[in-house]
Amino acid sequence: MAGILLEIATNSIESALAAEVGGADRIELCANLEQGGTTPSYGTIAIARERLQIPIHVLIRPRSGDFMYTEAEREVMLYDIENCLQLGCDAVVVGALDAKAGVDSEFCRAMRVAAGNMSLTFHRAFDLCDTPEQSLEEIIALGFERILSSGLADSAPLGQAQLASMVRQAGERIRVMSGAGIRPDNLAALVAASGVTEVHASASGPYFRVIHKERKDRRKLHGLAPDFLETQTQIVRELRQILDQQT
Repeated sequence: MAGILLEIATNSIESALAAEVGGADRIELCANLEQGGTTPSYGTIAIARERLQIPIHVLIRPRSGDFMYTEAEREVMLYDIENCLQLGCDAVVVGALDAKAGVDSEFCRAMRVAAGNMSLTFHRAFDLCDTPEQSLEEIIALGFERILSSGLADSAPLGQAQLASMVRQAGERIRVMSGAGIRPDNLAALVAASGVTEVHASASGPYFRVIHKERKDRRKLHGLAPDFLETQTQIVRELRQILDQQT
């Protein structure tokens, strides 16, 4: 088996740098990881491209919630994709569904055109499709290089049987990347059971700045919590070591 690729979902410059130091093969750059991820700022993308040596895949998602988009949201997404192309990103991570919980092929085709020579990943919107086998074929026909999925379950370990089925259906036509709920203690079993060759994890934990740790009397205001998620280099290293042992 060839080496298994490790992609780390990062929601800041600091997280992106931590992922690279830990041994990630590439990052997915996003914002608002706690909400499943949204498009990061132009500045975040630009500085990440300037400082990182590993490939950068940028999530294109204008908001949290469902994956049916208005015309205005579609304009924003296409503009964000064009920005990523101009900044020299390696890929964009996109997805859109129609009212019948199927792939919005028309809009996905427009995003494919806007992406130019960048690679395309179809994200976990796939896990909400009513007919996953048919949707997988449509995504392949649209020219996507990979699909991120938890196997239609709350987490990839729970969906490993479906992931294995997707790997068999996909063959060499598209790469299936497992994601959601992946940790060092379940990674080896997931890879063995599913046969995926790419893995996506956040490797993150809550981070408190020293000043907040020392202030026992700090007020907790809604929307102004001092803690935030940040990629942990040590967790990335553990994931990398486990994957290296699988080859």
